[in-house]
Amino acid sequence: MKVVHLISGGDTGGAKTHVHSLLSRLRDEIDVTMVCFMEGPFAEEARALGIRVVVMPGRNVFKVYRKLKQFVLSEGFDLIHCHGARGNLMGTLLRRAAGVPVVTTVHSDYRLDYLGRPLSRVTYGVVNTMALRRMDYRIGVSEAMVDLLIDRGFKPGKLFSIYNGLDFSPRPVKLQREEYLRSVGLQADGDSVVVGIAARLDPVKDVGTLIRGFAKAYERCPKLRLLIAGDGQQMNELKALSSSLGLEEVCVFAGWISDVDSFYNAIDVNTLTSLSETFPYALTEGARAGLPTVSSRVGGVPYLIEHGVTGFLFPAGDADALANCLVRLADSASLRERLGAALYQKASTEYSLERTVSRQLEIYWAVLRRQNRPKGRDGVLVCGAYGRGNAGDDAILEAILIELRSIDPDLPLWVLSRNPKSTMHTYRTNAIYTFALPKFLWRMGRTKLYINGGGSLMQDVTSRRSLWFYLFTISAAKALGNKVLMYGCGIGPIRYAQNRRLAAGVLQKRVDAITLRDTHSKSVLEELGVTAPEITLSADPTVILPADQGAVIDAMMENQGLDPGGQYIGFGLRPWPGFSAHTAVLAAAADYAYKRHGLTPVFLPIERGKDVEAAKAVAGQVTVPCHVLTETGGSSHTIGLLARMQVVVSMRLHALVFAAGQGVPLVGVVYDPKVSSFLDYVGQDLYLDLNAVTLPGLTALIDAAVARREDKQFRMESVKRLREVECHNSEAAKKLLEQ
Repeated sequence: MKVVHLISGGDTGGAKTHVHSLLSRLRDEIDVTMVCFMEGPFAEEARALGIRVVVMPGRNVFKVYRKLKQFVLSEGFDLIHCHGARGNLMGTLLRRAAGVPVVTTVHSDYRLDYLGRPLSRVTYGVVNTMALRRMDYRIGVSEAMVDLLIDRGFKPGKLFSIYNGLDFSPRPVKLQREEYLRSVGLQADGDSVVVGIAARLDPVKDVGTLIRGFAKAYERCPKLRLLIAGDGQQMNELKALSSSLGLEEVCVFAGWISDVDSFYNAIDVNTLTSLSETFPYALTEGARAGLPTVSSRVGGVPYLIEHGVTGFLFPAGDADALANCLVRLADSASLRERLGAALYQKASTEYSLERTVSRQLEIYWAVLRRQNRPKGRDGVLVCGAYGRGNAGDDAILEAILIELRSIDPDLPLWVLSRNPKSTMHTYRTNAIYTFALPKFLWRMGRTKLYINGGGSLMQDVTSRRSLWFYLFTISAAKALGNKVLMYGCGIGPIRYAQNRRLAAGVLQKRVDAITLRDTHSKSVLEELGVTAPEITLSADPTVILPADQGAVIDAMMENQGLDPGGQYIGFGLRPWPGFSAHTAVLAAAADYAYKRHGLTPVFLPIERGKDVEAAKAVAGQVTVPCHVLTETGGSSHTIGLLARMQVVVSMRLHALVFAAGQGVPLVGVVYDPKVSSFLDYVGQDLYLDLNAVTLPGLTALIDAAVARREDKQFRMESVKRLREVECHNSEAAKKLLEQ
């Protein structure tokens, strides 16, 4: 593979470090050339790293373009990779002439690149924005940058993410802590806790908030010191602010530094106070030094720093919140050590330079594959109850997309969603508003496969209109030339005779294959007389989803007041006709689990808008310690929390599915046959009907579930059974795509 990188040659900061470090490693894997449009330190340092550099200077854009075009065509590059406004402009001009894909890396928010320079903003800024719109693909430096691009109308299918990777190999320091601090003029002793920042002193870095926050923290903790490394237009203004707050003796401005390793070795707490960021090197450099970090919650920062797990986050511009974080760290050496070690572990694993190089190569190969993909019908449209805030439905979508991408990583995917923007952000897939008929019908005319995706969509208990809508989309997809698959779904109940006839007719004539998550659904299809589609028993797609890492779940539990090492019984409740009559029994069962088995009740919502109120209605009658969680995060977080339960008692099917996939013993409270059918199917046959709930009956099931906790073989066999049959879902999709 032969790639040319186009960049102005005057870049500094993170963009410079990213390009130099990336290309110096990429050249060992592929043929890389860098074209700069000016001579200077940027090009000189690149040559010193062994990067092939070609400089094409000149103010006449079109003259430089003609020279560059001749060079690119003569060299026979496979791909053009641009950086910055000048590179993007040239890449856009070359796009058609070169006949190869053109990609760009977006290093920062292009609308803020010329902050404080209005003339540059209306010239270079406008040109850069236009050029970005014309690129074939864009690479955001962090997931947050990809989110920003999606918000501005860029298609998720044309976006990739990468991170500013860092070399985590050991780096000896030139000056030890005491010597370095003396060299910059900061008075600190062994008890001092030195807070540091390395940043340009520009408005976007908001160092003023750091100084104000530090001043508040210093009032409460006099052993704090502040070291500011960097230079910029705000230097005098920030010095004046420090002075006005009486910090002359404890705050030092070190100016621009070259010995970053000695700087990070000398400080105790790393900080970042930016108003906007992609994924700054200052964080990974601090992580490499094992420093606890306090950062504003901006851009890609939360992807590295999880509050209370790998550092502390505060709202940008909030000096009081920053001060509280600094005081907590100053008061606890063990907390500093724990957060610093956790941050090092995560950064060295996920944000190393090796990982960045590997990711860049993955992107290049993906771009070339997609560029050479046969034209014509392509891709999959997925329809379901998505974008409504239900963790179970959203997890189904996540699982379906994972399995489709495992079949073909470049497969174009579209999703019908009630909240398309949220779906695009979360799953990095194209999304269309569920009821935007012209748009999704147009898309159906161009896709190969339509998936009616998971869950109990074929039922008329909650809504007859939803059943009619899903039957309409199936019919339309088939009429417009798609293969049709109903994926890991549940069927029924369909109560009305007219709806049963309608569903039977559509499923019989318009569906190619159906994979079912339980045996009851198969019986319903037999009753309806649906025999034409290929029907296979599988499992709910969500059983393939993993639980989040232990440290993340520990932190979530601690933030909710739960002991990560505690013993818990989880309750997944939902408001349903008849539920309110049984809240006292459910509360008494929670009391029983605590008193008899030492299990603290925890109420976990699957659909936040509804389940929390149901949980509160029961928890208000519980007499023992209990916890109502109002938020469980994404699917991996929810599954991780359920995995920490010793037993799960649930009305919600997906709480049972998530827990079953982790081998947790289950007790079902059945409001719908799909719940009991699932439990029978996986061999966890402890359940009773909602309308027949009694305290003796429920406590007996809890006793039996607790006993099953000791039977590890039973639990593992249940998990194995689920995962073995789940593969039938993706096998059906693959078969239809190949047809």
